[in-house]
This record gives sequence, C-alpha cells and structure tokens, in this order.
Amino acid sequence: MDFTKFTKLSLGLAIALTVAPVSVQAQSDYPTRPVEMSVLFGGTANTIAQLLSETMSQQLGSPVVSIARTGGGGAIGYSHVQGSRPDGYSVVFNSNSINTVHHMGMLPFGYDAFVPVAQISVEVPVMAVNANSNWTDLTQMAEAVSAEGRRINVGISGRGSFTHIASAALFDAMGISELVNYVSYGEGNAPIELLAGRIDAAVQWPGQISSYTESGDLVAVGALGTNEIYSLPDVQSAKEQGYDIDISMWRGIAAPAGTPPEVVAKLEEAARASVTSEAFINASRNVGFEPAFLPAAEFAEVIAEDDVFYADLLTKLGLAQ
Repeated sequence: MDFTKFTKLSLGLAIALTVAPVSVQAQSDYPTRPVEMSVLFGGTANTIAQLLSETMSQQLGSPVVSIARTGGGGAIGYSHVQGSRPDGYSVVFNSNSINTVHHMGMLPFGYDAFVPVAQISVEVPVMAVNANSNWTDLTQMAEAVSAEGRRINVGISGRGSFTHIASAALFDAMGISELVNYVSYGEGNAPIELLAGRIDAAVQWPGQISSYTESGDLVAVGALGTNEIYSLPDVQSAKEQGYDIDISMWRGIAAPAGTPPEVVAKLEEAARASVTSEAFINASRNVGFEPAFLPAAEFAEVIAEDDVFYADLLTKLGLAQ
C-alpha cells in the first residue's frame, strides 16, 4: 500500500469532518459579529435603511451597520455585495434598481446574483408641479402642454435614474414625451427647483413634497403607482386618470447568492419583526413611505416579475443596452 497517499487521504477526511460541523455551528450561532448593510442611495432610501438597521439590530442581538455605497445607479453597492462572502455578514438594501441598472448595461449580472431576504417598503412616486402652473391633474397638464406646443423642463436626479425612467414612462402614456426636456438637478433638489420655477415638473417621493402640497406651493397632479399613499391620500393615480401605468419603488434586503438558508431565515424573521413594529410604522408616516413586508419567497416573485417589466419598458424607452 502507498502509505503516503493513505496518509494524505486520511488527513483530508479528518479536515473535512472537522470543518463541516464548524460551518453548521457558525450558521446556528449567526450572527456573531456586526452585519454590514450596503445602502445604494441617499434621501428616503438612506432614512429607511438607518431605521431598519436600528430595529434589526435589536431583533438580531448584533449590530446591523448601514454603510453608504452610492454611485452608478446602485451598481457600486451591488458589485461590492455580490463579491462578498455569502455568509450573511454583507447584505444590500436593494430596490428595483437591480433590474434597471442591469438592463441598462451598468451591471454584468442581474438579480439572480443575490438571494432575496425580505421586502421592506414601497414608495409610490408622484408627479409634482408648481401651483402657479394651474395644473391640478395629469389630463389638464397634458392638454395644456400639447396646446402650447412648447417643451417643458422636467427635473430628474440623473439619466437612467428611477425618476428619469418613471417620468419617461408616464409622459409616454400621456402622449407628450416629444415635448419634454430632462434636466438633471441632483438628488433631493427637485422641490427647490420647482418652487423657483426653474423646472416645470418632477417625479418625487411623497415625503419630499407633502409639506409643500400642504402649504399650497406645490401640487401633486398624479401618483404613478396604485398603492395608497398615507401622506398624500387625496392624490389620484395615473390609472384612475386613464393612463396605463403602474410604477412604484420597492425596497428590501438581499444577500449574495449561496448564502445559507438558515442565515437568510434569521435575517427574514428580524426584518419581519422590524417592519411590523410600532416604531417602524410610526416613523414611516413621518418620512413618507409605506411599510410593506414580504417574506423571501414572495419577494423573489416580485423581483423576477419586475425584471421582465423593466426589460420591456427600458427597451420601449430606448434605454436598454
């Protein structure tokens, strides 16, 4: 017998038998150190992520630390997490952006590079205009723009951003896309630009404009999604106004593909407890987003359906690569 080969084989089996239980034990003890959650955007996304980090830390008994990794429409943060070890200690606060940046050619991988953990929230974007425009709904806006024949300036946070895609889809449905100039104003600056009259309209999150609509300075002429908006309950959806569009922003947690199911389950349960807590719900009303927990399996279906939707939409709008 070749005792050298026998010794190597025995050593290999011993190592395998030693490592396997440790790996299982590590999963059962998870988490034993801080969990890092990459946040891809500022504004409302960052606010929700900070709140989620605090509440999930309490649930997990270990810190969940949100770290800003912005840029590239989310591509920088997605790339970081996708390249991380799939052990549950690096997750991403994801959104529809995983679908859009991939189909726009900004990411070499798609949503299947991650395993869904849980959906956290939904934000319904709204079209806002200056009250001086005298537009009170989408039809009035479309008719006025068409009658004048002039191009209107519409604020977006950047080419290929969610506000750009949502705006383009809405104006296409309204039949006035050829009369729109897109102006990049930087994230979070749309209300100021609208109040100053430097842009005519902008798609915004409810929390960014609710105080201005209450004061009468801005008017929300239509919501792009069909979910109820707590902070803007009287705004009609585009569908209610006769335009075939239903676009909302979901946000959630995802981990690198290959993350153990036991770890995903622990994160999912912590997310459930956080999102359904009184503290989280109360904060959502102040910030202007809607808590919308979905477990991993249902969240996976939402992401897959959205991937098909945005692939088609971006192709139609000429933004797909």
